[in-house]
Amino acid sequence: MAATVSADPQVTYLELSEDEGSAHKFYEVTVKEAELTIRYGRIGESGTTKTTVCASAEKAAAQAAKKIGEKVRKGYAPAVPGVRQRRSVTRRQITSSRSTAHQAPLLWRFRSGSPAFGVYVGEEHAWVGNEKGDVYTLTTDGQVTGRFGLPDGVKCIVADDWWIYAGCDDGKVYDLGGKVPRVAYEIAQDVDIYWLDIHDGVLGVADERGGLTTVDHEDEFQWRRSAQGSSGWMVRCDADSVYHGWSAGVARYAKRGGDQLWHTRTKGQVLFGWQEKDEVFAGTSQGWVHRLRKADGSEAAAYKCDAAVFSCAASPDGEFVFAGDNHSSVYCFAADGTRLWKLGTGCGSAYSMQYRDGRLYLVTTDGSLACLDASQGAVRAAEQGTLPATAEVSGAGVERVAAGAELETVSAGAVAAGTGAGGIEVECVAEGGRLRVRVVTPGYDAALRVQFPKDVRVAGARYLVAEVRRSESGGFYRARGEIKRLL
Repeated sequence: MAATVSADPQVTYLELSEDEGSAHKFYEVTVKEAELTIRYGRIGESGTTKTTVCASAEKAAAQAAKKIGEKVRKGYAPAVPGVRQRRSVTRRQITSSRSTAHQAPLLWRFRSGSPAFGVYVGEEHAWVGNEKGDVYTLTTDGQVTGRFGLPDGVKCIVADDWWIYAGCDDGKVYDLGGKVPRVAYEIAQDVDIYWLDIHDGVLGVADERGGLTTVDHEDEFQWRRSAQGSSGWMVRCDADSVYHGWSAGVARYAKRGGDQLWHTRTKGQVLFGWQEKDEVFAGTSQGWVHRLRKADGSEAAAYKCDAAVFSCAASPDGEFVFAGDNHSSVYCFAADGTRLWKLGTGCGSAYSMQYRDGRLYLVTTDGSLACLDASQGAVRAAEQGTLPATAEVSGAGVERVAAGAELETVSAGAVAAGTGAGGIEVECVAEGGRLRVRVVTPGYDAALRVQFPKDVRVAGARYLVAEVRRSESGGFYRARGEIKRLL
């Protein structure tokens, strides 16, 4: 491709958009005399802009031609800006009213500042993500320990072994395991995401059309299934299968290949889903929570609430089943379907919930993360009007750490001298039009794959990462933590 020089700005705009993949990006090159400007990012977004002043106009044109040629060889093609639009976004909406039930015994409450959809509770921390893109971490006793700022609203927070991910309205899934959130997955532009789940690096995506898509740990499309219906508010993944709930019920698909193994109709549209080892739970628009056996989809029990169920959960042993309706009420049932109690949250309707160690954690329409004491004694006292003092937790002054892709740098000499000790060395390799990552530090199996932050893959570069762990199944490694380029 010959280099040309012109006094007028020369603009080349390219797009890469795969119908059944995750790549929906643009790349724009502008040359104005000796100044070279490159703008790139997701289609429909402003993207990132970088400007370089070259030694001469001829060198700027030559460099531009080189950049354009590289992108064309990767599948980018000329396009017109604005023809493809920003991805469609559906945010969950509940018309929430105040509960008439007794107030639940809340131990503490944190106001995140915007309607909250995502929650995950681990051994030491609870995570909450809201519509503004804020993700806060708190101790289980209600102390704020961190805050991430993501570019768009958080749809859900999911855990995969010891990794924590946040799925956002911008179609990206961010790894929250390091000091800075980094992109791990990007969902196809034409998928209006409703819910996400992940297991052993394989991401399941349920969408507005009732469709189901899976993406592997290297951010590559695996398979897509279209259900007869819409509104896929439920997706749950385990080692062998993906469970999908939409307007016409719940189905189980084989994780490999996507064959449908069973389909069970529900009373009403599925609005939320939960899973335990051998069962899945589906909350519906008609106020039911269906308890289905994973093996064959048969119903083990059903739990009736007084209004539409927008969230549900269960204790790990299945002894208790919980549900939240759109009237700001929370329910607890025994395994056989007996309703044990119904209480009001006092802070809106629960978009999501999780039970852990005798406590029920709720994220709600008013943006709260609330910790409810679900013990029998606390509930009985609440039903009689005796409540604990609810601690109001503040996140004031906690620094907001924005998502990023820039690398900290360290010289190869410093690594050799030991100042970069403790890291694992990995390299990016171009293979079949894709960038792969391999661990090169002795002791790792080079035949296995590495999941690496998507936005910092650079062909031919080597990196030092603070931690690389093998997946629970042993199928691949995942790199996280501080990432440094070896110069």
